[in-house]
Amino acid sequence: MIPHKFAVGQIVDFDMRSQPMPKPQGPYAVVRLLPADNVKSRTYRIKSDAEAFERNVREYEIVAAR
Repeated sequence: MIPHKFAVGQIVDFDMRSQPMPKPQGPYAVVRLLPADNVKSRTYRIKSDAEAFERNVREYEIVAAR
């Protein structure tokens, strides 16, 4: 199993360098680590208090919040 970069409970936000499209303001909390077959497919469930739903994101789409 490939280790994930972020942990459950960690606060993250979208990386605007790789995602120029507008996204809702964070921060987001990592709520679940999803299984990964390779480094490029590491995926997370994240949740913002400003939204009623969770999002699936790839690891390259997010960064640790400051």
